[in-house]
Amino acid sequence: MLEEQKNRAVEWFAALRDALCRDFERLEDAAQESPQPAGRFVRKTWTRDEDRQDECPGPDDRGGGTMSVMHGRVFEKVGVNISEVKGSFSPEFRRSIPGAEASEGRFWAAGISVVAHPCSPLVPAAHMNTRMIVTDHVWFGGGADLTPTFPEDDDTADFHGALKSACDTHPVADYDRYKAWCDRYFFLPHRGEARGVGGIFFDQLASGDWQGDFAFTRAVGEAFLDIYPRLVERHLHETWSEEQRRAQLIKRGRYVEFNLLYDRGTTFGLKTGGNVEAVLMSLPPAVIWP
Repeated sequence: MLEEQKNRAVEWFAALRDALCRDFERLEDAAQESPQPAGRFVRKTWTRDEDRQDECPGPDDRGGGTMSVMHGRVFEKVGVNISEVKGSFSPEFRRSIPGAEASEGRFWAAGISVVAHPCSPLVPAAHMNTRMIVTDHVWFGGGADLTPTFPEDDDTADFHGALKSACDTHPVADYDRYKAWCDRYFFLPHRGEARGVGGIFFDQLASGDWQGDFAFTRAVGEAFLDIYPRLVERHLHETWSEEQRRAQLIKRGRYVEFNLLYDRGTTFGLKTGGNVEAVLMSLPPAVIWP
Protein backbone atom coordinates (compact mmCIF):
# COMPACT_ATOMS: atom_id res chain seq x y z
CA MET A 1 0.00 0.00 0.00
CA LEU A 2 2.87 2.39 0.75
CA GLU A 3 4.21 2.04 -2.80
CA GLU A 4 0.75 2.85 -4.17
CA GLN A 5 0.59 5.91 -1.94
CA LYS A 6 4.01 7.07 -3.15
CA ASN A 7 2.96 6.65 -6.77
CA ARG A 8 -0.24 8.61 -6.24
CA ALA A 9 1.65 11.46 -4.62
CA VAL A 10 4.25 11.60 -7.40
CA GLU A 11 1.53 11.60 -10.07
CA TRP A 12 -0.31 14.43 -8.31
CA PHE A 13 2.78 16.62 -8.02
CA ALA A 14 3.44 16.18 -11.76
CA ALA A 15 -0.19 16.94 -12.66
CA LEU A 16 -0.19 20.08 -10.53
CA ARG A 17 3.09 21.16 -12.13
CA ASP A 18 1.55 20.84 -15.58
CA ALA A 19 -1.55 22.82 -14.60
CA LEU A 20 0.48 25.63 -13.04
CA CYS A 21 2.77 25.89 -16.04
CA ARG A 22 -0.21 26.13 -18.39
CA ASP A 23 -1.79 28.91 -16.34
CA PHE A 24 1.43 30.89 -16.01
CA GLU A 25 2.05 30.67 -19.76
CA ARG A 26 -1.54 31.84 -20.33
CA LEU A 27 -0.76 34.93 -18.23
CA GLU A 28 2.30 35.57 -20.38
CA ASP A 29 0.11 35.50 -23.48
CA ALA A 30 -2.38 37.90 -21.88
CA ALA A 31 0.21 40.69 -21.49
CA GLN A 32 0.04 41.59 -25.16
CA GLU A 33 0.89 45.27 -24.64
CA SER A 34 4.43 44.33 -23.60
CA PRO A 35 7.12 44.58 -26.29
CA GLN A 36 8.80 41.52 -24.80
CA PRO A 37 7.93 38.07 -26.15
CA ALA A 38 5.74 35.83 -24.04
CA GLY A 39 7.77 33.50 -21.86
CA ARG A 40 7.70 29.74 -22.02
CA PHE A 41 8.86 27.19 -19.48
CA VAL A 42 12.10 25.37 -20.12
CA ARG A 43 12.33 21.98 -18.46
CA LYS A 44 15.54 20.40 -17.24
CA THR A 45 15.74 16.95 -15.68
CA TRP A 46 18.35 16.21 -13.05
CA THR A 47 19.51 12.98 -11.46
CA ARG A 48 20.76 12.68 -7.93
CA ASP A 49 24.54 12.64 -7.76
CA GLU A 50 25.48 9.17 -6.58
CA ASP A 51 29.15 10.13 -6.29
CA ARG A 52 28.58 12.30 -3.24
CA GLN A 53 30.44 10.99 -0.22
CA ASP A 54 29.03 13.23 2.52
CA GLU A 55 25.30 13.11 3.23
CA CYS A 56 23.99 10.38 0.96
CA PRO A 57 26.36 7.59 -0.09
CA GLY A 58 25.33 4.19 -1.40
CA PRO A 59 23.96 2.53 -4.52
CA ASP A 60 20.35 2.87 -3.32
CA ASP A 61 20.60 6.66 -3.18
CA ARG A 62 18.85 7.68 -6.34
CA GLY A 63 16.05 9.70 -7.84
CA GLY A 64 15.96 13.21 -9.16
CA GLY A 65 13.53 15.72 -10.49
CA THR A 66 12.53 18.17 -13.17
CA MET A 67 13.01 21.92 -13.07
CA SER A 68 10.55 24.04 -15.05
CA VAL A 69 11.73 27.66 -15.18
CA MET A 70 10.37 30.57 -17.20
CA HIS A 71 11.62 34.11 -17.79
CA GLY A 72 9.04 36.29 -19.52
CA ARG A 73 7.18 39.57 -19.69
CA VAL A 74 4.92 38.89 -16.68
CA PHE A 75 7.26 36.72 -14.64
CA GLU A 76 10.85 37.86 -14.37
CA LYS A 77 11.45 34.37 -13.03
CA VAL A 78 9.05 31.61 -12.07
CA GLY A 79 9.98 28.04 -11.26
CA VAL A 80 7.83 24.96 -10.79
CA ASN A 81 9.99 22.05 -9.66
CA ILE A 82 9.07 18.46 -8.85
CA SER A 83 11.30 15.78 -7.36
CA GLU A 84 11.39 12.23 -6.05
CA VAL A 85 14.47 11.10 -4.15
CA LYS A 86 15.51 8.35 -1.76
CA GLY A 87 18.64 7.77 0.26
CA SER A 88 20.20 8.16 3.68
CA PHE A 89 20.43 11.08 6.06
CA SER A 90 23.74 11.69 7.76
CA PRO A 91 23.85 10.58 11.44
CA GLU A 92 23.82 14.23 12.50
CA PHE A 93 20.96 15.35 10.25
CA ARG A 94 18.70 12.34 10.92
CA ARG A 95 18.23 13.40 14.53
CA SER A 96 16.13 16.36 13.32
CA ILE A 97 13.85 14.30 11.04
CA PRO A 98 10.91 12.35 12.54
CA GLY A 99 11.37 8.59 12.21
CA ALA A 100 14.80 8.89 10.60
CA GLU A 101 16.74 7.28 13.44
CA ALA A 102 14.30 4.36 13.56
CA SER A 103 14.73 3.89 9.79
CA GLU A 104 18.54 4.01 10.19
CA GLY A 105 18.53 7.22 8.22
CA ARG A 106 16.73 5.84 5.18
CA PHE A 107 14.16 8.13 3.59
CA TRP A 108 11.99 8.73 0.54
CA ALA A 109 10.68 12.17 -0.39
CA ALA A 110 8.69 13.67 -3.23
CA GLY A 111 7.15 17.08 -3.72
CA ILE A 112 6.51 20.21 -5.72
CA SER A 113 7.96 23.66 -5.16
CA VAL A 114 6.71 26.85 -6.80
CA VAL A 115 8.25 30.33 -6.57
CA ALA A 116 7.09 33.28 -8.69
CA HIS A 117 8.97 36.58 -8.98
CA PRO A 118 6.89 38.91 -11.21
CA CYS A 119 8.36 41.70 -13.32
CA SER A 120 5.88 44.23 -11.95
CA PRO A 121 6.40 45.44 -8.37
CA LEU A 122 2.60 45.71 -8.17
CA VAL A 123 2.13 41.96 -8.66
CA PRO A 124 2.90 40.00 -5.48
CA ALA A 125 5.59 37.34 -5.41
CA ALA A 126 4.36 33.96 -4.21
CA HIS A 127 5.54 30.60 -2.99
CA MET A 128 3.87 27.22 -2.63
CA ASN A 129 5.19 23.78 -1.87
CA THR A 130 3.82 20.45 -0.75
CA ARG A 131 5.68 17.23 -0.07
CA MET A 132 5.36 13.65 1.15
CA ILE A 133 8.16 12.17 3.24
CA VAL A 134 8.71 8.59 4.35
CA THR A 135 11.14 7.43 7.03
CA ASP A 136 9.88 5.12 9.74
CA HIS A 137 6.94 7.56 9.64
CA VAL A 138 4.87 8.87 6.71
CA TRP A 139 3.77 12.48 6.63
CA PHE A 140 2.94 15.51 4.50
CA GLY A 141 4.05 19.11 4.78
CA GLY A 142 3.99 22.36 2.87
CA GLY A 143 2.03 25.54 2.54
CA ALA A 144 1.74 28.74 0.55
CA ASP A 145 2.50 32.39 1.25
CA LEU A 146 2.33 35.76 -0.48
CA THR A 147 5.10 38.38 -0.59
CA PRO A 148 3.91 41.68 -2.07
CA THR A 149 6.13 44.72 -2.31
CA PHE A 150 3.07 46.91 -1.75
CA PRO A 151 0.45 44.93 0.19
CA GLU A 152 -3.17 45.29 -0.92
CA ASP A 153 -5.89 44.39 1.56
CA ASP A 154 -8.07 42.75 -1.08
CA ASP A 155 -5.21 40.58 -2.34
CA THR A 156 -4.29 39.49 1.18
CA ALA A 157 -7.91 38.73 2.08
CA ASP A 158 -8.54 36.73 -1.09
CA PHE A 159 -5.32 34.74 -0.78
CA HIS A 160 -6.01 33.84 2.84
CA GLY A 161 -9.65 33.14 2.00
CA ALA A 162 -8.66 30.56 -0.60
CA LEU A 163 -6.36 28.78 1.83
CA LYS A 164 -8.92 28.94 4.63
CA SER A 165 -11.49 27.29 2.37
CA ALA A 166 -9.00 24.52 1.60
CA CYS A 167 -8.49 23.96 5.33
CA ASP A 168 -12.14 24.24 6.33
CA THR A 169 -13.25 21.49 3.96
CA HIS A 170 -10.77 18.94 5.36
CA PRO A 171 -11.08 17.72 8.96
CA VAL A 172 -7.34 16.98 9.22
CA ALA A 173 -6.49 20.68 8.74
CA ASP A 174 -6.56 23.62 11.15
CA TYR A 175 -6.47 27.00 9.40
CA ASP A 176 -5.89 29.13 12.48
CA ARG A 177 -3.00 26.95 13.60
CA TYR A 178 -1.46 26.79 10.12
CA LYS A 179 -1.81 30.55 9.60
CA ALA A 180 -0.07 31.27 12.92
CA TRP A 181 2.59 28.69 12.06
CA CYS A 182 3.22 30.47 8.75
CA ASP A 183 3.53 33.84 10.49
CA ARG A 184 6.13 32.40 12.88
CA TYR A 185 8.01 30.52 10.18
CA PHE A 186 8.28 33.21 7.49
CA PHE A 187 9.82 35.74 9.85
CA LEU A 188 13.28 37.31 9.71
CA PRO A 189 14.41 37.54 13.35
CA HIS A 190 17.55 39.51 12.50
CA ARG A 191 15.34 42.24 11.01
CA GLY A 192 12.32 41.78 13.25
CA GLU A 193 9.93 41.64 10.30
CA ALA A 194 7.73 39.21 8.40
CA ARG A 195 8.78 38.12 4.92
CA GLY A 196 5.34 38.87 3.50
CA VAL A 197 1.64 38.83 4.39
CA GLY A 198 1.56 35.16 5.29
CA GLY A 199 -0.55 32.22 4.27
CA ILE A 200 -0.41 28.76 5.80
CA PHE A 201 2.39 26.40 6.77
CA PHE A 202 2.10 22.81 8.01
CA ASP A 203 4.52 19.96 8.61
CA GLN A 204 4.54 16.40 9.93
CA LEU A 205 0.87 15.99 9.01
CA ALA A 206 0.12 12.37 9.88
CA SER A 207 -3.40 12.24 11.28
CA GLY A 208 -3.73 8.48 10.88
CA ASP A 209 -5.94 9.02 7.83
CA TRP A 210 -3.56 9.00 4.85
CA GLN A 211 -6.39 9.59 2.38
CA GLY A 212 -7.52 12.65 4.33
CA ASP A 213 -3.99 14.01 4.66
CA PHE A 214 -3.38 13.55 0.94
CA ALA A 215 -6.72 15.13 0.03
CA PHE A 216 -5.87 18.21 2.07
CA THR A 217 -2.40 18.39 0.52
CA ARG A 218 -4.00 18.35 -2.92
CA ALA A 219 -6.46 21.04 -1.82
CA VAL A 220 -3.59 23.37 -0.91
CA GLY A 221 -2.17 23.05 -4.41
CA GLU A 222 -5.58 23.51 -6.01
CA ALA A 223 -6.27 26.62 -3.90
CA PHE A 224 -2.97 28.16 -5.00
CA LEU A 225 -3.66 27.24 -8.63
CA ASP A 226 -7.00 29.01 -8.38
CA ILE A 227 -6.12 32.19 -6.47
CA TYR A 228 -2.62 33.20 -7.45
CA PRO A 229 -3.21 33.59 -11.23
CA ARG A 230 -6.27 35.70 -10.39
CA LEU A 231 -4.14 38.01 -8.25
CA VAL A 232 -1.62 38.35 -11.08
CA GLU A 233 -4.42 39.20 -13.55
CA ARG A 234 -5.75 41.81 -11.14
CA HIS A 235 -2.57 43.90 -11.49
CA LEU A 236 -1.33 42.68 -14.86
CA HIS A 237 -1.92 45.89 -16.79
CA GLU A 238 -0.99 48.44 -14.12
CA THR A 239 2.01 50.67 -14.76
CA TRP A 240 4.77 51.22 -12.22
CA SER A 241 7.62 53.64 -11.57
CA GLU A 242 11.37 53.22 -11.18
CA GLU A 243 10.94 54.06 -7.50
CA GLN A 244 8.49 51.17 -7.13
CA ARG A 245 10.89 48.87 -9.00
CA ARG A 246 13.68 49.79 -6.58
CA ALA A 247 11.41 49.00 -3.63
CA GLN A 248 10.70 45.60 -5.19
CA LEU A 249 14.39 44.79 -5.52
CA ILE A 250 15.00 45.73 -1.89
CA LYS A 251 12.06 43.54 -0.82
CA ARG A 252 13.58 40.68 -2.77
CA GLY A 253 16.69 41.04 -0.63
CA ARG A 254 14.60 40.05 2.37
CA TYR A 255 13.42 37.00 0.41
CA VAL A 256 17.01 35.97 -0.26
CA GLU A 257 18.00 36.45 3.36
CA PHE A 258 15.21 34.21 4.60
CA ASN A 259 15.77 31.44 2.09
CA LEU A 260 19.51 31.23 2.68
CA LEU A 261 19.47 31.68 6.45
CA TYR A 262 16.29 30.04 7.72
CA ASP A 263 14.40 28.02 5.11
CA ARG A 264 14.16 24.34 6.03
CA GLY A 265 13.48 23.30 2.46
CA THR A 266 16.80 24.76 1.33
CA THR A 267 18.60 22.90 4.10
CA PHE A 268 16.75 19.64 3.35
CA GLY A 269 17.51 19.84 -0.37
CA LEU A 270 21.20 20.47 0.13
CA LYS A 271 21.54 17.87 2.90
CA THR A 272 19.92 15.14 0.81
CA GLY A 273 21.98 15.54 -2.33
CA GLY A 274 19.45 17.57 -4.25
CA ASN A 275 20.38 19.48 -7.38
CA VAL A 276 21.83 22.80 -6.20
CA GLU A 277 20.31 24.72 -9.09
CA ALA A 278 16.89 23.28 -8.29
CA VAL A 279 17.23 23.91 -4.55
CA LEU A 280 18.18 27.55 -5.15
CA MET A 281 15.51 28.07 -7.82
CA SER A 282 13.63 30.23 -5.31
CA LEU A 283 16.20 33.03 -5.48
CA PRO A 284 15.16 36.05 -7.59
CA PRO A 285 17.09 37.02 -10.73
CA ALA A 286 17.74 40.61 -9.63
CA VAL A 287 18.02 42.10 -6.15
CA ILE A 288 19.67 45.00 -4.34
CA TRP A 289 20.71 45.80 -0.80
CA PRO A 290 20.75 49.57 -0.30
